[in-house]
Amino acid sequence: MSGAVIDAAAPALPARSGTGRPARTFRPSLPVRRLALRVGALGLGLLAWHLAASYRLDLGLVTFRNVPTPLDVARAAAALAQSPKLGVHVGASLVRVLSGFLLALTAGVALGLAIGRSRTARDLLLPPLEVLRPIPAVAWIPLAILMFPSSELSMIFITFTGALFPILLNTVHGAEGASPRLVASVRSLGAGRSAILREVVIPAAAPSIVTGAAIGMGTAWFCLVTAEMISGQYGIGYFTWEAYTLQNYDDIVVGMLLIGLLGMGSSALVRAAGGLAMPWARAGVRS
Repeated sequence: MSGAVIDAAAPALPARSGTGRPARTFRPSLPVRRLALRVGALGLGLLAWHLAASYRLDLGLVTFRNVPTPLDVARAAAALAQSPKLGVHVGASLVRVLSGFLLALTAGVALGLAIGRSRTARDLLLPPLEVLRPIPAVAWIPLAILMFPSSELSMIFITFTGALFPILLNTVHGAEGASPRLVASVRSLGAGRSAILREVVIPAAAPSIVTGAAIGMGTAWFCLVTAEMISGQYGIGYFTWEAYTLQNYDDIVVGMLLIGLLGMGSSALVRAAGGLAMPWARAGVRS
């Protein structure tokens, strides 16, 4: 018995291939190498942009005659960073996005869990939601202006509709994927519906909910910019559209890049918060 215990506790020897040499184990790519690849990809994109804009490249269907160079855009971005307008525009857009996103997250998760776990809720709620889902954000703008007394509420509503459906559908998918055997096991131990939902369904659906939330955050920015271009007076979308009407091409690209950075950063924050809320998922990735 002691020998068996000693053998079990002994460190495992490295696996060997058929030639007698130690078998090669998989080692993940070094972070420095991956970072270099990503920086290199961005550098190639900037170089292509610089060459096309500098030489006023005209490809027939696509022309770069009026496209500013990266250096011109960098100068415009530096000027905007020193202007008080930056804080006003970014602050207005952030408030609208966060308000609409949080409302969509609450409604999407609640409706998704109900639809994913109840046939009655699925039959009652899913058909009208599926009819509304393909409607683009631009089509909602006239109705939102008529429905809400202020432009702020209408823009938050449009952001809400954009973020709702990715969160809703991913939550439904996650709730439906909860293991029936695990649900039956917990029910056999005397757990009620609320306990099953809290202890089984929500943890099983959490990865899908986080994925839907990250996608919904990006869609919220897309819808917000569309709304700000039409009915806003402040915001990144309004700034971009105003630059176009004034033929300030440098600021158009600055606004586009700022939208992309804010959308990417907010989606990354959503994924990071989801990772902190799901320690079991992080443990599974490391293993």
